[in-house]
Amino acid sequence: MNGILNILKPKGISSYQTVKEVRDILNISKAGHTGTLDPSASGVLLICIGQATKIAEFLVGMKKHYQGEMILGISTDSQDSEGKIIQKREVGTDINENRIKDVFKKYEGTISQMPPMFSAAHYKGERLYRLARKGIEVKRNLKKIKIYQLNLINYYQDVNPIVKFEVICSKGTYIRTLCNDIGNELGCGAHLSNLVRKKVGNFSIEDSLNLEELKKEKVLRKRYLISIDSALEEFNKITVKSEATKTVLNGGVISSEQIVEIPEGLKTRKNKFVKIFDGKGNLLSLGTSIKENGKNIFFKPIKVFRNY
Repeated sequence: MNGILNILKPKGISSYQTVKEVRDILNISKAGHTGTLDPSASGVLLICIGQATKIAEFLVGMKKHYQGEMILGISTDSQDSEGKIIQKREVGTDINENRIKDVFKKYEGTISQMPPMFSAAHYKGERLYRLARKGIEVKRNLKKIKIYQLNLINYYQDVNPIVKFEVICSKGTYIRTLCNDIGNELGCGAHLSNLVRKKVGNFSIEDSLNLEELKKEKVLRKRYLISIDSALEEFNKITVKSEATKTVLNGGVISSEQIVEIPEGLKTRKNKFVKIFDGKGNLLSLGTSIKENGKNIFFKPIKVFRNY
């Protein structure tokens, strides 16, 4: 069994536990997710199975689309509702929809974030959240992330107003930290109270499969299995001549003379990833162009699927 499952991770369990559930349900040993989703969050979690685990690195970088809620006036040590309250501040009457929209605009584009202590990031080989639970705080480096869109959906006025929002962002973005920083920008503090990952790349929550459905429909599981080819649909496709198949499977470099046809896009670009197929339509590997010499383009397999 090889491919990608679009799983709807429920609230209350970690991404690792979700992968373990899938392993147990399908009775498989090789599976892994392509981007952690906090235990308190729900939504799309892509799980690679079998040979598809080799392409996880290509899926991790896809844009993430979230819908969330933050509560103003209350800050927590974990920056979400799971943590301890560390500060309460009054929410001024000057905070309204227009003010929030103005602050949101400041956070669009490339920004720097400080990874929270309650996170799975590493410090000298240990997870930050383990140190945080011991009351230890260590120095972290700022990291660059990108917010493509940050939109206000609703603003519910109350003693502690609730801000409902949607965000499209790059990998490595902590939505908890985004809420915390916005709360500080507003001068009242805030924490993330609810989060749903609606989309990862082209994989949406509407097409996801929850764990209970997977348990009931094990016989139909291939219906939900997304092929490596489909998951990487933006990659160009090349087909090698029969005599080059063995070379590809052994990780050897192939030339344009060993390819049936080269897509136009690859004739003008270097370092472009490609899917390499044999004449029967079997996916052999992922490769990249490594050299261009006149009309000759050379490809090197980087991920080989021997038994795909």
